[in-house]
Order: sequence, then structure tokens, then C-alpha cells
Amino acid sequence: MPAPSVSHRGRALITGASAGIGVAFAQHLARKGYDLILVARRRRCLEELAERLMRDAGVQADVMCADLTDTHALAEVEARVSSYDALTLLINNAGFAGYQPFASIDPKVVDDLIGIHVRAVARLTRAALPGMIQRANGAIINVASLLALSGTLPPNPLPHRATYAGAKAFMLAFTQAIAGELTGTGVRIQACLPSRVDTEFAILSGIDVSKLPPALTADDVVNASLTALEHDELVCVPSLADPKLFDGLTETQIKVFRAGAMQPVLAERYR
Repeated sequence: MPAPSVSHRGRALITGASAGIGVAFAQHLARKGYDLILVARRRRCLEELAERLMRDAGVQADVMCADLTDTHALAEVEARVSSYDALTLLINNAGFAGYQPFASIDPKVVDDLIGIHVRAVARLTRAALPGMIQRANGAIINVASLLALSGTLPPNPLPHRATYAGAKAFMLAFTQAIAGELTGTGVRIQACLPSRVDTEFAILSGIDVSKLPPALTADDVVNASLTALEHDELVCVPSLADPKLFDGLTETQIKVFRAGAMQPVLAERYR
């Protein structure tokens, strides 16, 4: 069965839907006729967005106020995801930066970063997949970050980001591994790795954006992600002009893995 187009009406659940990329996803999908479940912490922002989308696009937009770093709130959203028989699109977009030197970062911030970028993404994906696989219909977009590839770069002008970048790297590897399990099911999955985006995210993170390259808009990111999904691209880097660069990275990783796995002897330099 061919994978369905995202332009066909369905139901989408979007986390982090109160601002930035989440709002842009909601607006784009509402115009495509999607009914929406909007999840975020700020109820007033969600309700205002839902009212606007229902008025302007004529879709149903339900609000679910939840802090996904809280295990009880996450369980409620997880139950909501698994209870929908017609959830056709899950967008794991919620997140925050927590940019601080790792030696001095509050351990609670570390826990929250892992909770929202790792635990919530994994649990909501797990909740959504059985129904999607059964219907041979559905897609998941995990909004990661180009910082997933930034581990070897120094923290100037980039921020101190050890936990954030590590969590985003998890999202990338997780998505790539799940994709292998979904072959032939009719269900698609994507990791979206935007560069800096012109949203409140940078402001809330206290970043001096004057030293950074120009930013994409949230609309740019969503346009790229949904177009990539239509073309079955597993990894979407919205600002990457030559996708062969990422293909080369993937090929190199596979070569390193195979070279290490297929040699059951210690490398000469370690003897």
C-alpha cells in the first residue's frame, strides 16, 4: 500500500504547539484540513491558537495543557495518543535549550532536558506506532536540531549544550533506527534538523544572536519538513543545499561501524 499524502485530511498531535515551529506546524496542517491536538504548557496560548485555527480553517483543534517533563502529564498525553484510532501524524516538537556549562548546570535541568527530548519522544512514538502500523497509515516527525551533529565544535560562538546536543543526537539515532523497523509498514518517520530558527527559543535561552548566522523562519522549517515527508526523506536538514553531504556522513558512519564490528582483534595502536 502506498504511503498516504499528508495533504489528505487526518488528525495530528503536535507537542510544543504554543509557539514557534509548533505553531507553524499547526497552521500549515490546519490549512491542509487536519484536525489537531495541540499540546504545550501555556494554556492561554494554546486556546487562542485553537480558536483561530477553528475559525479560519474550519478544523477541529483540541487543547491539552501538559508539561512533558512531568511523568504524570506525559502519561496522560501518551494515553491520549494511544487512544486515537485515527491519529495520522505525530509531531514531537516540544523542547527547551537549557544551555549551560555542564559542570555547573542544575541537575534538575539535565533531568528535564532528557525527559522532554528523550523520554517524551520515545514514549509518545511508542504510543502512536501500533495503531499506525495496524492501519498501514501514519507518520511521525521528530524535530531535533542541527546541534545533534555539533559535538566536536567548541562552545564559542555556539552555546554550552552538552545535554541538549546529546539529547538531539539521541533523537536522530532513534529515528534512524525506528525507520528500519518500519520498512514495508506504510508508516513513515522523519528527523528534522533545523539550524537556528527565528523564534522566541533563542531569546528565552539568553543567546547573543548577533554572533550567529541568519536564522530560518518557522514557516521555512515546516515547509521543508512536510515536503521532505512527501518525498520520504528520513532526515530533513532544511538549510542544507546539498543532501549528498548528509548521505556521505551516513555512509562514513556505516563504514566505521562495519570496520570496527568485523575485526575481532584489538587495533594495533592499542596493543
